[in-house]
Amino acid sequence: MPTLSIRRLFALCRKETYQIVRDPSSILIAFVMPLILLFVFGYGINLDANYLRIGLLVEDTGSAALQFEQTLRAGNAFNVRSGNSRQALMAALVRGEIRGMVIIKSDFSAKVQQGQGAAAIQVLADGSEPNTAQFVSAYVNGAWARWQTAMGQNRSIQSGPTINVETRTWFNPSNVSRNFLVPGSIAVVMTIIGALLTSLVVAREWERGTMEALLATPVTKLELLLSKILPYYVLGMAAMTLCLMVAVLVMAVPFRGSLLALLGISSLFLACALGQGLYLSTVLRVQFNAAQAALTVAFLPAMMLSGFVFEISSMPHYLQWLTRIIPARYFANSLQTLFQTDLVTSALYLNALYLSALGVLWLGLTALKTKRTLD
Repeated sequence: MPTLSIRRLFALCRKETYQIVRDPSSILIAFVMPLILLFVFGYGINLDANYLRIGLLVEDTGSAALQFEQTLRAGNAFNVRSGNSRQALMAALVRGEIRGMVIIKSDFSAKVQQGQGAAAIQVLADGSEPNTAQFVSAYVNGAWARWQTAMGQNRSIQSGPTINVETRTWFNPSNVSRNFLVPGSIAVVMTIIGALLTSLVVAREWERGTMEALLATPVTKLELLLSKILPYYVLGMAAMTLCLMVAVLVMAVPFRGSLLALLGISSLFLACALGQGLYLSTVLRVQFNAAQAALTVAFLPAMMLSGFVFEISSMPHYLQWLTRIIPARYFANSLQTLFQTDLVTSALYLNALYLSALGVLWLGLTALKTKRTLD
């Protein structure tokens, strides 16, 4: 059996590198498309409720009602719009001008004296967008808790000190959704790059008729596979570096983890993505079909089932099991861990184990399907 020749491997890698440089589509896929997708995902997908408009109707003129109104308006998460009547606010809600409405009923102050103030507040939200409705409800509940704390402190000035509850958020103290959406989007971007680029390489050789010339040489199957993987691995790592720099320097997403751990987990993921794309290219042998299959098999699962946007624990059980074979799930989780904390690097070990297994699976399948024959 022919042994691995470093000289032949170097010549094949150099040939593949020239092919990458001469092909504008490879440069576009590796460097231009990641920037576009990263900005679309980073700024287009936003789970922060900073610009929601809610209506407010105050039917009580007591001091307690006025103080609660001030608490509602003091927050900077929502734009509070006053209304003259329920009918006017309901009409605005129907037209989409506001996403919810808060009504402080006429007996609010009286029920506050009885300890039942919450019963005199009515919250109506636009249920056509469930997430928005939950934001409105959570905002009003938060304002109510702040108002109760302020009222309790005012009443206890004469009686003694009070207990203040201080809430802290770990890993993402600013509660900015971009800080965990951008790392997840990098996993999706790298999935597209890795799978799409290598889905074209073998199919391109068959379409251009150069595969016959390669098979006529003493090149071994291992050398052929490595020559298709190594240049695109370097290209993928360059794209990963570009994504990291844009995320940290342009989008101001903090990176608190280890660069060495990032290099290791990215290498394992690229083994999965490159192996997946190379397998599709080897089996289909047509660039268009291979590219379409790569987008369907790699991009859609990475986008929908990786936990990047949608929580995996909220999915049906059969989909939760399906996500176990999706490399982007483990890569997205690892990136979010590396970006947001440097304390739980041990959590990467299990992800690395799964990525290693999936990488061996895809590369092994590709090796089985690669033959030095024309059929």
